[in-house]
Amino acid sequence: MVSKDLARKLNLLGFPLFEAKSDEDLNKTLAEVVESRDPRLLEAFPVLLANGLKNGTFEYKTAAAYLKNRTDRDDFSSLLVMSAALYKVMGLKFSWAEEFYKSLPPGKNREYNSLLSRLKAGGNFKVGRYTMSGERLKSAFANYFNPPQSGLDGLLALKTEYGLEYALSQVFSPKQKELFLKKLKGEKLSKTEKEYFSRTVKKKVSALANAELHSLAQKAMLL
Repeated sequence: MVSKDLARKLNLLGFPLFEAKSDEDLNKTLAEVVESRDPRLLEAFPVLLANGLKNGTFEYKTAAAYLKNRTDRDDFSSLLVMSAALYKVMGLKFSWAEEFYKSLPPGKNREYNSLLSRLKAGGNFKVGRYTMSGERLKSAFANYFNPPQSGLDGLLALKTEYGLEYALSQVFSPKQKELFLKKLKGEKLSKTEKEYFSRTVKKKVSALANAELHSLAQKAMLL
């Protein structure tokens, strides 16, 4: 359960759960997100950090000091590394990035590289104690990141791209999605890939292409 006070602070970081009326300390708010152990908020951690860093000051030691539980502090470090990897995968460059990367705890390069690979591959993976969805992380960032005015066009492109990626992930497994996209791009499939596409993926594609099913799905969403 998210308290009204934390929800108000999250609204200031572009994640609207409650009406916010004043500035809040970024370091303390991020620590409270970790302490909430709420899966939805943890998946929004990268976008909360990115939105907050535009107007606030992030200091790793200051934020970590708010966390009295050692396991929470470990999770906090991993969430920071995950955020850095997500920004890289999404091709985002921030003016504050260099200082932010310097603030990451030492010895986190291996974890960063591992998360980078997992985010590129898609699917679920572990971050600290939690299981994260790469698709949901990207979709949450595209939906809630508030860029400067000059970056609005790029954000609209992100919303379209990752909104579609999230929808695909609800229908196809990572391997099935990969073959579906290869087929769309006209890329050559191996014999094994062709057989798997014909046996499994094609059936789902045929169902998605059915106009009557599409109409019924839209009606069901409105009920």
